[in-house]
Amino acid sequence: MRRLLTGILVTVLLLLNTLVLIVPLMVFALLKLVLPGRYRVYASRAVMWIAETWSEIDKAIFALCIPTQWDIRGIDKLRQDTSYLCVSNHQSWVDIPALIESLNRRVPFFKFFLKKELIWVPLLGLAWWALDYPFMKRYSKAFLDKHPELKGQDLEITKAACELFKRQPVTVVNYLEGTRFSEAKRSAQQSPFKHLLKPKAGGVAFVLAALGEQLDALLDVTIVYPGDKAPGFWDLLCGAVPKVIIDIQVRELDPALWSGDYENNPAVRLAVQGWVNQLWHDKDARIERLRAELR
Repeated sequence: MRRLLTGILVTVLLLLNTLVLIVPLMVFALLKLVLPGRYRVYASRAVMWIAETWSEIDKAIFALCIPTQWDIRGIDKLRQDTSYLCVSNHQSWVDIPALIESLNRRVPFFKFFLKKELIWVPLLGLAWWALDYPFMKRYSKAFLDKHPELKGQDLEITKAACELFKRQPVTVVNYLEGTRFSEAKRSAQQSPFKHLLKPKAGGVAFVLAALGEQLDALLDVTIVYPGDKAPGFWDLLCGAVPKVIIDIQVRELDPALWSGDYENNPAVRLAVQGWVNQLWHDKDARIERLRAELR
């Protein structure tokens, strides 16, 4: 009963925080839409400040209401005045609060690449646009085979959407597995990793091609939960997650990763895939070590 009441209380507080701050965020989002020049930049900064404040209040709610210990490692080298590519293993919706706990106001507010169609989601589409989330358009290989004249246009559209990042630091988050981990998915994939699904190099290659010159380092984030199964978001809200380890490694990015043509050059494709697979082998071993600490 106590956990149920805790879950209800935390849910209500998170909703109140969202409802209160969504109003000024929408106001500044609309101002950003209509204001010219430097005033639009000021509106954009206001939106970002509101989003970071919303995240800080969420962190305070968790700290006050639930006993979860956030064991965050590797934050001493993080900076807010530089740009990062962030990759992480993905197991649960709790991964998002884990990123907020570890990265908010330590690095530039993190962003995800979104499908272009999501801009039409009521309220959220405007909020994502105001937060400068890049809306990407990717054509499938089958579509490009039928329309070869459009080859490369999806990358150019995404590069144009990322123009703002040339004037401000950014943290771009990419989940290489493409979906949340489960033993069933790992088995179906015949993944060579014990704790991870197979990584998809194409998505991160697309991000690197669009943003490589603006990215200064890689944030290699590894999130580990106690037990054999990752907790759900409701488990977190109820206070049923005793500890979360978030291990952050800051790595250099080789310009060779984005200087070639991933789509059409087999050598470049093999190089990027080899880099991604090595990253995943290292992460799989790190997860094994960190899980041993929670047993």
